[in-house]
Amino acid sequence: MKVTELLDLIQKKTSDTINQSMLAKALGVTRQTICNRIRNNSEITISELEKIEEFFGVRLFVESTSSDMIKVDYYPDVFASCGHGTFALSDEKELIEIHKSLFPINCSSSKKYSMIHAKGDSMSPYINNGDKLIIEHDTSGNIIDNKVYVFGYKSEIFVKRLSKNIDEIIVKSENPNYSIKVIKGIDMNEIFIIGQVVGVMRSI
Repeated sequence: MKVTELLDLIQKKTSDTINQSMLAKALGVTRQTICNRIRNNSEITISELEKIEEFFGVRLFVESTSSDMIKVDYYPDVFASCGHGTFALSDEKELIEIHKSLFPINCSSSKKYSMIHAKGDSMSPYINNGDKLIIEHDTSGNIIDNKVYVFGYKSEIFVKRLSKNIDEIIVKSENPNYSIKVIKGIDMNEIFIIGQVVGVMRSI
């Protein structure tokens, strides 16, 4: 769920006008921080939702049932690089549940999801260092042009925006300080698509 969507939801639940200053007070941050979150199209985390519910005295989601939750394999020690590449530190995982509101509309309990951490600034402002990435896995290895993927390449894990031509894969960063990379020929065989980034969870 985005910050702007959250503001709308609180207003519907409370029938009051909720502004950015009130949301900042609920989360214990400055109004400028909330402005930055809105500008960066930031996601709200579950812990932040709990703080907001307590502050405004309202339940944003009425008694979540199992059908409201998506099971996710969380890898706390695995990092995808938003820079020049990084190795996975561990493959240990824990099974957690995340509310559907933090996923795209077309999410499904029949699909496989996982969550890892981002490292680096090449995908900023869409993805910042330390953000948690929700990944929808796709065993087909297909690439939808201009979508953001987590992928392995030469023993490293990256998160980048990808496009594919017949004989090349274009690797793009969001940060203009990073140049576009092109992977061609036999090197294309070394790319392993782990999945598409469908959600970004950011702590204030």
